[in-house]
Amino acid sequence: MQMRINANYIIVDSIHAGDSEFVLGVHSEKPDTFVTWKCDRGSDYYWGHYHNDLVKAQKDLAERTLEEIRLLEEIERPSLLSEPEDIGKEDDPYER
Repeated sequence: MQMRINANYIIVDSIHAGDSEFVLGVHSEKPDTFVTWKCDRGSDYYWGHYHNDLVKAQKDLAERTLEEIRLLEEIERPSLLSEPEDIGKEDDPYER
């Protein structure tokens, strides 16, 4: 796997959720400085969250990914409140 670098941060971890990728980077000159980004197409990094603690950065990476998964679940889950009108109804011979 090729090493990825963005804004002097070496990407050391990544998690995919659907079409989204979230990455964790360590600053190449300041090893106690971390960032998590959302990333598109493997090179478009945005919405950075900056940290001075690796465990907090790892937790942020996991939380951001879980948030995206929850969003995907909401999009994919059919609404429980809206059912097609004909489900559960029998034909009424008197209805015209």
